[in-house]
Amino acid sequence: METQRFIEYKNRIVSAVSRAIVGKDDEIEKVLICYMCGGHVLLEDVPGTGKTMLLRAFARAIGGSFSRVQFTPDLQPSDLTGINFFSQKSGKFQFRSGPLFHDVVLADEVNRATPRTQAALLEAMEERQITVDGDTHPLGARFMVMATQNPLESYGTFPLPEAQVDRFFMRLALGYMTRTEELSVLRRGDTVDIIAGIDRVVTDEDTAWVRDHYREVRISDDVAGYLMDLVEATRRGDFSCGVSTRGAIALYKAVQAAAALAGRDYALPEDIRRMAPCVLAHWIAAGAGLKRADAEARLMRLVDQVPVPVENLP
Repeated sequence: METQRFIEYKNRIVSAVSRAIVGKDDEIEKVLICYMCGGHVLLEDVPGTGKTMLLRAFARAIGGSFSRVQFTPDLQPSDLTGINFFSQKSGKFQFRSGPLFHDVVLADEVNRATPRTQAALLEAMEERQITVDGDTHPLGARFMVMATQNPLESYGTFPLPEAQVDRFFMRLALGYMTRTEELSVLRRGDTVDIIAGIDRVVTDEDTAWVRDHYREVRISDDVAGYLMDLVEATRRGDFSCGVSTRGAIALYKAVQAAAALAGRDYALPEDIRRMAPCVLAHWIAAGAGLKRADAEARLMRLVDQVPVPVENLP
């Protein structure tokens, strides 16, 4: 396993995106892990923390086609999927694709759309295909949705159904920058110009290679057992609904990708502790009806309680 190739892939992307988003290298790497694993990201934070800028910069760095959809109450499913229209020139119906037919789709303020429109988006995320008037259109292999959600304002919003939040591989929050980082942002140029200056830093071959080979990371029986101990612990005790098998699979993949990007061909319990809050918390939050911060705090307390396997040295 060429671990150095993973490190170089990560460094190129993180370095490019961090030109626009200062002090958030860990969050950028987690978005990259989600992209490697073929998952989708839900960014939930207060306005003005750089959610949209992060996603725009990431799309430019990986060189994928990009589309942004501002979700509003009057947005229709066909505004996402596309329509069949009658062409006067050819005398036939032709399909005009919607914004979902791109590699990276930014669903801005996804909770402002009606449930019907949200369902069209979530179906595309799960099935990776779109059906319009009985015709099925496959989406690209690199299709990824990065949705943003404002947790503060509830007026005029339609919260994502609990059973559908788990279509997202991760749920992240950026948070505020440090004082020094924020001062550097105030003194630099316009962020829009910075993002426009970000060039593609990885090729399609690079992306295909890391996606094919990160699953070669070895997870020992002890580490896999620790992962399952954590998952099973969420299914009892304080939680009304614990992590599902889909959540356990997502964590397993995320741990492999995180270890690969760290330059290792094996996973450690530390990888599980690092990835568990962003991969598992929204499954627990959906079942227990908790806010994001409360769910993550409760999950971290649980992580601290589950015994970590240790290596017995001779």
